Amino acid sequence: MHGRVKVKTTAQQEEEKRKEREKKLKIYVAARDACFSKRREGVCDDEALQLTQQLLSSNPDFATLWNYRREILLHLETVKNEDEVQKVYEAELLFLESCLKVNPKSYGSWHHRGWVSARLPRPNWARELSLCDRCLSLDDRNFHCWDYRRMVVKSFGVPVNQELGFTDRLIGSNFSNYSSWHYRSTLLPLLHPESPEPPSPCREASHSSLPPSPQTHSHRVCEEQLLKEYELVQNAFFTDPNDQSAWFYYRWLLGRAEREEMISCVHVSRDEERVAVAFSRPVNAPSVGLLLVLDGQPQRVEWRSVHPHLKRSAVWICDLPPGTISNITNEHNMTVHWTEKHIRKDCNLYTGRAEGWCRDSATEQGLFRSELSVEKTSVLQSELQSCNQLQELEPLNKWCLLTIVLLMRALDPLGYEKEMLAHFLTLKEVDSMRAAYYSDLCSKFMIENTILKMEYAEVRVFSISDKNLTSLCHLDQLLLVTHIDLSSNRLDRLPPQFAMLQCLEVLEADNNLIVTLEGVNQLPKLEEVLLKNNSILKSTDLRPLASCPKLKRLDLRGNPVTQMANVESDLAELLPSVTDLLL
Repeated sequence: MHGRVKVKTTAQQEEEKRKEREKKLKIYVAARDACFSKRREGVCDDEALQLTQQLLSSNPDFATLWNYRREILLHLETVKNEDEVQKVYEAELLFLESCLKVNPKSYGSWHHRGWVSARLPRPNWARELSLCDRCLSLDDRNFHCWDYRRMVVKSFGVPVNQELGFTDRLIGSNFSNYSSWHYRSTLLPLLHPESPEPPSPCREASHSSLPPSPQTHSHRVCEEQLLKEYELVQNAFFTDPNDQSAWFYYRWLLGRAEREEMISCVHVSRDEERVAVAFSRPVNAPSVGLLLVLDGQPQRVEWRSVHPHLKRSAVWICDLPPGTISNITNEHNMTVHWTEKHIRKDCNLYTGRAEGWCRDSATEQGLFRSELSVEKTSVLQSELQSCNQLQELEPLNKWCLLTIVLLMRALDPLGYEKEMLAHFLTLKEVDSMRAAYYSDLCSKFMIENTILKMEYAEVRVFSISDKNLTSLCHLDQLLLVTHIDLSSNRLDRLPPQFAMLQCLEVLEADNNLIVTLEGVNQLPKLEEVLLKNNSILKSTDLRPLASCPKLKRLDLRGNPVTQMANVESDLAELLPSVTDLLL
């Protein structure tokens, strides 16, 4: 046995570690309790400062202790001169550096450092900027450090071009630096702003349905710099096509313009003596100042949303006093004023007409292409060509495929429809975790295209059957539609926004997955509802139809509800206006 090293058993090692942890815990708890006791007593002395330092050195995310420490430092400011305060805060910065070594992403440490730097009598911002450089060289995605850097840059007055050069270096060393790309998007509009002059009448407008971006249209970048940025970002995604950082920045470069605020449609009905108003965005009509003027006389009306669940809606309605416009031999002029925006829209109700309307064309307004703020079609065509080249090399790259779809939408939504549908099929295969997202986005684009085609045909029938729709959108654009065909899709509900179809007379929705009719609410003209082969389970699911006074025909064949006992009598009681019920 002589000459052998004694090795402790695992059980002995674990026991010693346990005892060591208990010892450290007792010391920590005792120091914590002493701190809390001093704070309750309002003590702000050097001992309290040492106790908090001892505790925060091992656990820098104890927010209460940072708060107490700031109270102590504020007290010291009142009893020390400026030079002494300078030394206290310089020592505090050194202490904070040790805390950041323990946890470089400590919320408490970075917040406290910002507080200390702001109170330092003679701050050394160059040192703080150097600290940020060191931290970001170790972890270029430390967003706490990025936030602190922005504060330092602002306080130090660092030139914008110098910071832009800093992002150049970081992106050059690592294309996958999302924080640097984002920071770059905040700097470019400051250094290379778009010309404030309005665009030339001959400028080609191009738009797309793109995700929200960090900047609005009023903070765009000049075209010359944009072209340089396109080259930079293309180098990034050609180098690593699967990294999302450059793709998100690319979406920002393409831009996003704000849709013009306006009243897009006014409809007036003699039979219901009702006025419906559609806006370019959801609003709360009672709070934005909506005034109705009939034949030059302001009317006292009560505006209401088309559905009780929509507190902010793109369509609002009001009822006129009985007899106001019911005489078909009279002609009336209606004006709706959006007083908050100084916007108005006129609508005439002519003699012998049961209804009148005035609406803006989605085609003429470029409604579904208005989100993209890059100015020239030639630029978009060039970018599409670049992405197509990459797609040939990386045929299954989801970022490239989705960007191609968005660029096609910007250039010619109807002309590229087949290619777009093919790309969506590929996206759902290569990125199956987001298949539902792609289905909803594809549904949105198909609805937009159908609205454009409907306007070209100048009809009030909206037919979009057998398109694999999973969701409905832009229903405010269908205010004037009298017949809608949603058959043979994958819709599972008719949402509250469906109530915007105030002129609807016939609803076809056979062969879907519908379980709720929540949105079929108080549609005054609805006469026929076809719901064959859906998933409606019980008669109470049809209750919203009871709010449609003119409903005459209802087809429920192939729904589980038809198998319930007494379903016919239940529906007769629930929907007394229905005279043609198919079960």
